[in-house]
Amino acid sequence: MGQIDLNSDLGESYGPWTMGEDARMLELVTSANLACGGHAGDPETMFTALSLAVSRDVVIGAHPGYADREGFGRRVIPMQPAEITRMVVAQTAALQGLAALAGAEIRYLKPHGALSGLAAADPVIAGAIADAIAALPGRLALLAISGTALESTARARGLTVYSEIFADRAYLPNGQLMPRSQDGAVLHDADEIAERLIGFLDSGMMPVAGAAPIALDAQSVCIHGDTPGAVDLATDLRQRLSAAGVAIRPFLPG
Repeated sequence: MGQIDLNSDLGESYGPWTMGEDARMLELVTSANLACGGHAGDPETMFTALSLAVSRDVVIGAHPGYADREGFGRRVIPMQPAEITRMVVAQTAALQGLAALAGAEIRYLKPHGALSGLAAADPVIAGAIADAIAALPGRLALLAISGTALESTARARGLTVYSEIFADRAYLPNGQLMPRSQDGAVLHDADEIAERLIGFLDSGMMPVAGAAPIALDAQSVCIHGDTPGAVDLATDLRQRLSAAGVAIRPFLPG
């Protein structure tokens, strides 16, 4: 089954409000998607997360999303495509600036929440994010949900694209993530999660709700940092993957 990257959405605290356990997750994942002050994060949170990631030799990506802290970036905010491009550029550039202070490097970009879901289905929004990546310094790669419009649009634009699947989310037959509003959208059972992932790595087929499994490609697996019990889940998953002969390595080459 070769190798796989484990990534997690981190740096999502804000001021005195804490989300997740960044320090512990950064001991387990090989790539970290850090919030950029839109859906979550602030300068101190971002700098701390960057510094922790550097100290643990974790590859760092930007995780921009709708500027909607109350909704945690999981609500669609009506915006024109050009506005989305500017928003993604502004948020990612802020993280890049703090990375310079922390001695870190931003290597890739992964959109967050509702922005990611919209880009997965809408080539126009996908193009707006691709435009942002093309304009940003650093020749950033894109980490996109496997089998989506964002993945195909960015590849057509000539960007470097890597694909991900989700350990803790259910899938629809069209390859989209099941909306969080539906029962069963977020998976919590460690045995189910590990068995599904190992089965996918062995076969390339992802189980979906109400239909036969579908073929997906992936170089990375996401474990959401805000999922209850995320650290225990990531610990268990690493152990099971290693036992199955899967090497845990970053999807981006060193």
